Amino acid sequence: MAVRRSFLDELLEDWSGARMGLVDELLVIPATKMDFRPTPEVRSVRELVQHILEVAMMMTGELTRPDTDFRRAPWPKLLRMYARPAYRAKTRGELVRLLRSQIRDADRKFRRAGELAMFQFITRFDGEQGTKMAWLHHGIAHEEYHRAQLTLYARHLGLEPALTRRIRGG
Repeated sequence: MAVRRSFLDELLEDWSGARMGLVDELLVIPATKMDFRPTPEVRSVRELVQHILEVAMMMTGELTRPDTDFRRAPWPKLLRMYARPAYRAKTRGELVRLLRSQIRDADRKFRRAGELAMFQFITRFDGEQGTKMAWLHHGIAHEEYHRAQLTLYARHLGLEPALTRRIRGG
């Protein structure tokens, strides 16, 4: 008989899978290329990963609070409230370690908050109402979006993305 799992279990598993895929893509890019940017106006590899982390840290911090308030401070300040470790991570090794430890920390915090808390309504950045669960879905989509950017960065560097390699059996 199959084990019944909660929505939160499935969502955290999805996030972990997305995160580990992101780590795999980051590991394709050489450690010496953390400052690479395809064009001058876009984030470097390092800045992109720091951005992913800052949003994940803010999202975890806010969504696991009983009094979530995405409007407690302007967006840049809200990110800084949570993301100091992301800004300090500079090397590929530091970023990979932080990506892995942050997802483990987030898993613990979300499980401690509990599944019912994720159905709580919050006011989103746009002033509309939504559930914490829906915003967590948004956070996972955010990471997948930026994971795709990392694969494009790899292609610009003449590298084969990790998922492409996995699909063709490499």
